[in-house]
Amino acid sequence: MPELLTGAARDERRAAVADLGDALRELVDAAVRTEVDAGGLAAAAAAARELAAALRADGRGLHEVASVDDPVAGERWYSPVYGPGSPVAPPLLVESEGRGRVVARVTVPKALEGPPGLVHGGTIATLLDHVLARALRSAGRGGLTATLTVTYRRPVRLGVEHVLHAEVGAVEGRRSTARARITTAEDPGTVLAEGEGLFVALRPEAVAATFAGVDHTPEAWTARP
Repeated sequence: MPELLTGAARDERRAAVADLGDALRELVDAAVRTEVDAGGLAAAAAAARELAAALRADGRGLHEVASVDDPVAGERWYSPVYGPGSPVAPPLLVESEGRGRVVARVTVPKALEGPPGLVHGGTIATLLDHVLARALRSAGRGGLTATLTVTYRRPVRLGVEHVLHAEVGAVEGRRSTARARITTAEDPGTVLAEGEGLFVALRPEAVAATFAGVDHTPEAWTARP
């Protein structure tokens, strides 16, 4: 079981994780764009498997939290949405504006393409879901997604900087709602997609069952005392 790091040790490892994540995202982008011949593909596959074997020399299980994570704050360094160490994260950069509001920026790469030149609809939903949850967290609320409604209004294009805004709506007991929208950075007045979510914070007695086998309790998704 990896020990959660803090202080300078965590900062040092996070920097190394982010550097590897950057390199792997470059590799993923190259892999989905390449048109090298079959021999070049075979050589690349062999090199990739050699690298995978080196990284597996010291790993963690499916339910073990990464040593660079912060389960209390909900910081996931390998999140597929924003994780600096994830080879598939766009990555989404989120800033809290306080009082249940966040703004995020993202440029979606070729690896997350749906129709040619356009962002996959599932990726759009994922980005909206994440900023909705982050808006709740900025308001001191926890919760898992209960429902998510996405309205696709216009195409969301690859390689274009997009801005997402999210804010908390109604709050009642363990239940919270939030709304979000996506625009381009160049045209913030034109909404491309919208999301509305309902989030429910876990009761303390439900945490053990929901996160069975997880080695560190992810408190960010539980009801606040």
